[in-house]
Amino acid sequence: MDCYRAAGPLLRRIDPERAHGLSLWALRHGLAGATRESDDPMLAQRLWGRAFTSPLGLAAGFDKDAEAVAPLLRLGFGFVEVGSITPLPQPGNPRPRLFRLPEDGAVINRLGFNSKGAAAAAQALARFRAAGTHGIVPGIVGVNLGKNRDSADAAADYVQGVEALAPHADYLVVNVSSPNTPGLRALQSRSELTLLLDRVSSALAEAVPRNAPPLLLKVAPDLSADDIADIAAVALEMKLGGLIATNTTIARPPGLRGRHRHEAGGLSGRPLLGPSTGVLAGLYRETGGRLPLIGLGGVASGADAYAKIRAGASLVQLYTALIYRGPALIGAIKRDLVALLRRDGFTSIRAAVGADHR
Repeated sequence: MDCYRAAGPLLRRIDPERAHGLSLWALRHGLAGATRESDDPMLAQRLWGRAFTSPLGLAAGFDKDAEAVAPLLRLGFGFVEVGSITPLPQPGNPRPRLFRLPEDGAVINRLGFNSKGAAAAAQALARFRAAGTHGIVPGIVGVNLGKNRDSADAAADYVQGVEALAPHADYLVVNVSSPNTPGLRALQSRSELTLLLDRVSSALAEAVPRNAPPLLLKVAPDLSADDIADIAAVALEMKLGGLIATNTTIARPPGLRGRHRHEAGGLSGRPLLGPSTGVLAGLYRETGGRLPLIGLGGVASGADAYAKIRAGASLVQLYTALIYRGPALIGAIKRDLVALLRRDGFTSIRAAVGADHR
């Protein structure tokens, strides 16, 4: 973390994608440091039979190929989600495809599922699991699955992802909400989603017959009330493990100031906090709190994370804020969460989930 305090300003002055690559390199080579803080017991909970020491995780998109899982967990995250991982390697969209909007605390990306493919990710995750001491896995790892851009059968791609990666995952995510793969978001319609999840669920049962990881769905923020109701109904009907709300947005809220604000792609960061939390709250209401939800979008402080939890999130993820604030943000959010829980009389994270609906 001391390394980031020195290198962070330099990283933000160079090309965003190059800076991202350098950050991963530093993590892999042990240059990013590690937290010395223990998580407050108030932040601990069990979900899907797994123990989370805190509700704060790293969203998919940072470590696309599972190359730096252990160093990222050592920064203080309660869990890390890798991907999106496609069955076959693909380069993604042409560069430039990643743009900072520092005035807005935001980023626009049109990366397009650049991925080394499922086989490479499976090998990386197997090495991570093998590094555990006496069978103890050092942290919770989710695996986010995508489809190849030119695939004619989206469900077949997700099935291949499940077959390759389910044995290495604490939870699996079907990502049908990235705006950077043509036709992907159309899979969020009720009929398409039901067919897709039926095939993926069957593949998961075959790939891991006992103690299979839960299957989650990651949705877009650009949904109508009817869309939210349909997705919630499908999730309950298909007995999904949970939902992640939300991915990046194709909207451009008024007031954006960054010079790259008109670039095509998905917008993440501070402008997404309100819309994504609105979708999260809608999903909590529609599911009656019966499914664990992961809140994602615009989290840059303990207050932001707490707002997601009160809106219905059992877990919270961030990514964009790290670009501007660095790893010290992780500990700051957790400390602030504990203070906010105590202020409102809660004794645990679980007690605060969905509090705004009661």
